[in-house]
Order: sequence, then structure tokens, then C-alpha cells
Amino acid sequence: MGRQRIFLVSVLAAAAAAAGCAAKTETETASDKTAAAAPAEAAAPAAAQAPVFFDDFSYPDLAAFQANGWKVRTETGHPGIKGAAWSAEGVSFHADIADTQGGAVRMSSVTNGKADKTRQTQFCHARKYREGTYAARIFFRDQPSYGPDGDEVIQTFYAISPLKAPMDKNYSETDFEYLPNGGWGENAKPAMWTTTWDTFQLEPWTKVNEFSRTEGSYAGWHTLVLTVADKKVSYYVDGKPFSVHSSAVYPEDFMSINFNLWFMPKGADGSLGPVDSPQLREYQEDIDWVFFQEGTALATADVEAQVAALRGKKLAHVDTVKEQTPPLASPCGL
Repeated sequence: MGRQRIFLVSVLAAAAAAAGCAAKTETETASDKTAAAAPAEAAAPAAAQAPVFFDDFSYPDLAAFQANGWKVRTETGHPGIKGAAWSAEGVSFHADIADTQGGAVRMSSVTNGKADKTRQTQFCHARKYREGTYAARIFFRDQPSYGPDGDEVIQTFYAISPLKAPMDKNYSETDFEYLPNGGWGENAKPAMWTTTWDTFQLEPWTKVNEFSRTEGSYAGWHTLVLTVADKKVSYYVDGKPFSVHSSAVYPEDFMSINFNLWFMPKGADGSLGPVDSPQLREYQEDIDWVFFQEGTALATADVEAQVAALRGKKLAHVDTVKEQTPPLASPCGL
């Protein structure tokens, strides 16, 4: 399957209608919590030549992955266990993963609760994404592949801009985060979180965001979609409304697309952190594909139809989303 950058003349037009639906969510700013209703998933007609980014992650090796613009984080720092390593060692490619077409990319992160024995994993794409539809098909896990269970581990798909200064008003971040063992002051039950950030600072820890949390296991394959459009950020899981966050936290800056797998330190926003065991343990997350279409809010069915059409044309990687002029720095970190 060819891995070279492919420019499409046109992309699949999509239109669907969705019925009204409501979902109860929690939202939080720095000082309070309010309820927000999630709208039914709505599909807007795709522009005839709307820019698209798509990758099915059927790579033979890391070099081919990086040749298509992906970066792997290697610098230490927030988030996660202080002083822990971030390493390309945790990124691997597998053609034989069940229920995929051509395989998937896998993140594998390890810890024994101490910084010098912790390796976290993150990779990102260019910072050129803002309004539009973001989507990914991800396999989450509730247990480690080996070692004792119970660490407050975070499995993610998100978009983010750099924090230029504490409480930067142009900071932008939109997150899907699965916590199979709880965290952030909640109980140890598994839960999916969505969070849209206005801004924050690390010292002293101050946050301005809106979040939603739904308890329950999300182990297995799930299609995650978020739309940044019409001054709201809407999140969907497997085509069902999950949450909607308001214009108060609407992204103001261009973001990079990211995936990471990291361990929550003890005391982070009420967290219990790693379990008390010196044994090494490993957690994994697989990503089948990622998709972005600029300037339109697509329903999950429309995203999946476009992915199927691209794969039907044997297109493993497509990128017609233009860089900003000049291109924006895209650090694969905070």
C-alpha cells in the first residue's frame, strides 16, 4: 500500500439527517459545574473539495510513519509521573490486529510507579487543525497486558495547541480520555471523559474547562467523533451523543492531532496515582485509523463512509489540509 502523500481532487460528499436527542452531561469551569445537553448528531453537507486528513496506520515501520508527518514525543514533562520518560519505544505497528483492515498502530506504556521505571507514549501530527470534524477508531483496554492492575492510566485521542504562557487565553484543547481505573478524584470505576479547555496553569494548578464523564467500561473498539463548529464542541461515541461544550471553551487556535497513553501521578487533581507495587506493568491502546475534515460537522456514519471509500481506493494516507503560512511549530508535548 503506497505511503506517499496523496492530494485528492475531491472527497466524498456526505449528507445525513439525525433525530433530536438529549444527553445529560456535567460541565466544569474553574469555579462551578453546570448541566449541558448533548444534541443529536447532525450531518452538514460536505463541501465539494473540503480538505481531508486520513491515515489508516498500516505502516511497516517508524520511519515510514514519520515520513508522513507524525512526530513521537521524547521530551520529559507534563502530564504524567514527574520525571518519567516519553519514548518512541512505545510505538509499534501490527498488520495482524483483529477487526482491522491492514492493522493498526499500538501505544504501549509501562510503569512500576516510579519515574525511572516509567515510559509513557505520545505521538502527534502537524498543528493545522481547528474547525471541522475529528474522528478515530480506537481499541481501549481495562487491564494491563501484564503486571498488577489498578493504576490510574489515561488512554486518549485529542487535539491541542501549545500553552504559550500560564492562563493563555488563546490556548485550545479538545479531549477524549478513557480512564479504566478511575482518577481525578472520582471512584475506581472505568469512565469516559470529554474535556474542552479554555486555559490553565500548572503552578499553582488552575483550570478553566468544561468536562463530561460517563461511567462504565469502554473496553474494545469504539469510533470517537468530535466536531468543532457553530461555537460549540460536540462529542460522540459510536454515533451516540456524549456531550456538548459551550462557546466559553471554543478552540481559538490551531491544534495538532494527538494520541497518548500516560500514568496519573498521586495527588494530581485528587488522584490516587499508581498502585503500590514494585512490579512492572504495561498498558496498551490501539488506533485503527484517524480522520479530519475541515470546516464541516459530519455524523459518524458519514465519517465511516468516507473512510470506507478511501480504503476502497487503496488510499492509506491522504492529507489535503493546508499548513498555516508560515507553518506553525508543532511540539509533540504539552
